[in-house]
Amino acid sequence: QAQLVESGGGLVQAGGSLRLSCAVSGRTFTNYAMGWFRQAPGKEREFVAAIRWSDGTTLYSDSVKGRFTISGDNHKNTVYLQMNSLKPVDTAVYYCATDYRGTTLYSGSYLLKTIGYDYWGQGTQVTVSS
Repeated sequence: QAQLVESGGGLVQAGGSLRLSCAVSGRTFTNYAMGWFRQAPGKEREFVAAIRWSDGTTLYSDSVKGRFTISGDNHKNTVYLQMNSLKPVDTAVYYCATDYRGTTLYSGSYLLKTIGYDYWGQGTQVTVSS
């Protein structure tokens, strides 16, 4: 029932910044959590960042901690990912996801896993050049 649309991807030089946005439509109530994942060519989808609205819990992968910041407005079902000090290794398709089932409320560990989310966007390409 929910549809997610990512935007803000593009080409940026190493050391630059980019902000991704994700908006949800098709649901009249707020979700429990939203997250960002990314997938590079030939590699598995990996966790990037997540936020649980109820308590404001935020989590980041070790590879982006200190460089990326997740934020949003749960009343608007919107999430952002501010990416600073970008590296070529950050090049990937970035996907946003949301939990409308409440799975992430049972344990924060589900914020790190794809199974913790039930709706996904189509992704936006981020390319970081050297």
